[in-house]
Amino acid sequence: MYLNCHTYYSLRFGTFSEIELLQLAQENGVKRLVLTDINNTSACLNFIRKAPEYGIKPLVGIDFRNGVDPCFVAIAKNNSGFQELNTFLSKHLHEAKSIPKRAPEFMDAFVVYPFESVLLHEFDDFKASEYIGISAKDLRRLPFSRLKTLKDKLVVLQPVSFRNKRDFNAHRLLRAIDNNVLLSKLDDSEVGDIEEKMLPLQTLKNTFSQYPYIIKNTKKLLSKCSIHFDFSKNRKPQNLKHYTNSKEEDEQLLQKLCEQGLPYRYPQVDKNIKNRITKELDLIKKMGFVSYFLINWDIVTYARKQGFFYVGRGSGANSIIAYILRITDVDPMGLDLYFERFINLYRANPPDFDIDFSWRDREAVTQYIFNSFPHVALVGTYVTFKEKGVIRELGKVFGLPKEDIDRLGDGQFQNSKLDSIAKLVIKYGKLIHGMPNYLSVHASGILISDRPLHYFSATFLPPKGFPVTQYDMIIAEDVGLYKFDILAQRGLGKIKDTLAIVRHNQPDRANFDIHDVKRFYKDDNIKNNIRTAQCMGCFYVESPAMRMLLKKLEVDSYLGLVAASSIIRPGVSKSGMMREYILRHRNPGRAQEKAHPVMLNIMPETYGVMVYQEDVIKVAHHFAGLDLGEADVLRRGMSGKYRSRKEFEKVKAKFRSNCMEKGYDKALIDEIWHQTASFAGYAFAKGHSASYAVESYQSLFLYTYFPLEYMVAVLNNGGGFYSAEFYIHEARMKGASIHAPCVNHSHILNSIYGSKLFLGLMYLRDFEELGMKRIVKERATNGRFTSLEDFIDRVPLSMDQLSILIRIDAFRFTGINKHELLWKAHMVLSKTKRLEHPKLFAPRRQQFKIPKLDTTDLEIAFEQLELLGFTLCSPFALLTETPKNHNGQKDLAQYLNKKIDIYGYLVTVKPTKTSKGERMFFATFLDQQGKVFDTVLFPPIAAKYPFRGRGIYRSYGKVVSEFGFLSIEVIKMRKEAYVEDPRYADMKTSLKRSTSKKSEN
Repeated sequence: MYLNCHTYYSLRFGTFSEIELLQLAQENGVKRLVLTDINNTSACLNFIRKAPEYGIKPLVGIDFRNGVDPCFVAIAKNNSGFQELNTFLSKHLHEAKSIPKRAPEFMDAFVVYPFESVLLHEFDDFKASEYIGISAKDLRRLPFSRLKTLKDKLVVLQPVSFRNKRDFNAHRLLRAIDNNVLLSKLDDSEVGDIEEKMLPLQTLKNTFSQYPYIIKNTKKLLSKCSIHFDFSKNRKPQNLKHYTNSKEEDEQLLQKLCEQGLPYRYPQVDKNIKNRITKELDLIKKMGFVSYFLINWDIVTYARKQGFFYVGRGSGANSIIAYILRITDVDPMGLDLYFERFINLYRANPPDFDIDFSWRDREAVTQYIFNSFPHVALVGTYVTFKEKGVIRELGKVFGLPKEDIDRLGDGQFQNSKLDSIAKLVIKYGKLIHGMPNYLSVHASGILISDRPLHYFSATFLPPKGFPVTQYDMIIAEDVGLYKFDILAQRGLGKIKDTLAIVRHNQPDRANFDIHDVKRFYKDDNIKNNIRTAQCMGCFYVESPAMRMLLKKLEVDSYLGLVAASSIIRPGVSKSGMMREYILRHRNPGRAQEKAHPVMLNIMPETYGVMVYQEDVIKVAHHFAGLDLGEADVLRRGMSGKYRSRKEFEKVKAKFRSNCMEKGYDKALIDEIWHQTASFAGYAFAKGHSASYAVESYQSLFLYTYFPLEYMVAVLNNGGGFYSAEFYIHEARMKGASIHAPCVNHSHILNSIYGSKLFLGLMYLRDFEELGMKRIVKERATNGRFTSLEDFIDRVPLSMDQLSILIRIDAFRFTGINKHELLWKAHMVLSKTKRLEHPKLFAPRRQQFKIPKLDTTDLEIAFEQLELLGFTLCSPFALLTETPKNHNGQKDLAQYLNKKIDIYGYLVTVKPTKTSKGERMFFATFLDQQGKVFDTVLFPPIAAKYPFRGRGIYRSYGKVVSEFGFLSIEVIKMRKEAYVEDPRYADMKTSLKRSTSKKSEN
């Protein structure tokens, strides 16, 4: 009887979930109802999936509105009608068009116009599928309306938006947020009616008892509607079924591609390889996943033709077919990868390929996919109201000042000291916390469907122009749609750009194959860099935590790096097994003493420690006796996305009961379950780790043999774990001479000539991109600039923009002091005058006599600090007091278990918390020789000596060793003071003078 029900996917309007709607219907004796969210079908699929559990027949439609102004409610007669409504809504969302007051003639949908709208717009004629909706509130006016005579067109339209006053309060807050107004200023027209509630079914019938024909019409309408999607375990995949024209053609093509690709991957083919190929092909065909492999093959083939770098990772790297098709670069035979993690007979959903492309290439690949296949969309995701966001939004709604909002958001308050308004923000924030705020785009998921995606939901169109579904990946999988993951990362851009830079800077050394990673595994120089953690800028292995782990594990091999990239994940670390793994790695006999024999037998290569996602399946299957299907449910449940699902809870219970039946001690069961549960979706599949290791080796090869070119590529791709300053420092340590931006040598990005690294114009703060482009284009067209005047004549810039170039010494090739150049520039250009085009003829310049001016090194440093954000000299040169010692990383070994006094320039700080919730820090510094050292500040020290931003800190602490990794446990720490900026102070101490610079031609 309810044709117009809203959930909180009526964004910033509705107040409860689709599950809560079903619960509400069940409580009120409603057996059939229609979900009609406002301009949204996000909840429909899950509503249909869950309805049978509540004994309810679900129906779906859309409440079409312009803002909050209702136009009409459309109800799908069937799946075709649902598609029809989704297509209509999507067109209006994509084109940002208003919904018309009258509905088009839908073939398979009913239209219900609200009573008020019919009167307002004076609608008279109604099609066979059109009705007039009467709410309980409208019954008071119906007897006095001309519409009372249209008895066959009247149906019950009692909107459901709220359950109680609490929901209505949440609704008003949402409407104020949506309108960006104070709650007190919220217009009543923007708010729904408090009477939009679900009445018990009998109460609703009694309310309409004087109009039995309205009840009859409503029942008749509902009886003509049904909707069905298959959510069963044996559902058929809804992805594109055939890459070619038929199943047979697909299978033939896959077989042919394997035969063609085999020699490239395996010049020597043994029996094991043949058996693995046969086994995989048979299972892929049997499971109906052939087209999935072919589509991924198509995507990567296109990428290679375009010269795009990519990495195929995820559990797909466990497949030899994926390796042969060049979807991945991981040899599953060499790593003995567990194929059943990727595909098994119990797995209903297709295998999972994650393909990373350079951040610059991903959009082109996405566009190719949309152009190549008929039914494509990006996967949506819901951005919910998080705690800080709720406080920020409600703080504005209640009129709190920004400072109070910031304090509440940071949690810096005591409830007892809050004023009444702040308490309201905290109280009412709980009402909307966790609700969907707006629809966004999944980070990587693309759906390629066998039928139009509007069959499943409407789509919206973000600025990049690719349609996006109104449901997320979990609901997509529920209905049989499985995403293709097309991701972007900067590491691949670094590799690709390095190759181009090497070809330009060292063409005689550019003849190597970056994909020949097996050669890199044997390289002693690369091994040494891994072992000593010399890997700044290298993909996935450059962070302080990874550098520390590499040293502790003494990693110098591909397999060791594969393990390390998974061990460092929070899942293994959190369970305490990372430390145990290191202990067993350094003392193999420990595994025999500590590991359970079953665990050691299952995972001998990782000493009986769970490291990879496959290990969850192995333990569940071999240790707890679950079948492979149940084991995979457990593994998926660990991701958190499925943890609340009943199937996960069922398998969890079976895990324990099976272990009890096997006679395992309860303490052992608890320990193994803790290890398994602590993975919490953070462990990698072994193939995934192997894929990361391949890219790491490619990066390490370039870092080892082309360090300067590689650092330039790192900088030009936005850096990595650290800021640009430290990659520039690394380039200097590797032999580069670093030069500030120069109008005759610099481009927008960084560039290198031999060992001279010229910083890009992009680093100049407040320097406009248009100016950068003009400089580079003019120089490329008409040659280098010969003087400041020549530059001014050829490149139109304002005085403000020109002064930035002069202050950074970008005209040092002239040999003229920059103060003199600034005088000259001011003489030539007016501060307010901005030329938008170069002059056709060079004007005659009046010669001015300018006094002799000097520039100190300190002035240069502070100009760089202001304009670049860092200095090109040593930051230790800026200290007011010269360091009392020269202790550095080189001295740590001789101070082992002793106290050391050391100065360090702060690189990065990682805050963390102890098991008791106390705050502590890990910090990385550069010493006076430019080498890296690490410190730890335990809670009492962290509280007493907080970090106060970038700069140089003097630390006093004890040098300790953990598995050979040396660090300093800080006892006390002080930030050292810089000298005053000489540009604004009388600096009698700055005696170093630099009156000229060498030419850099």
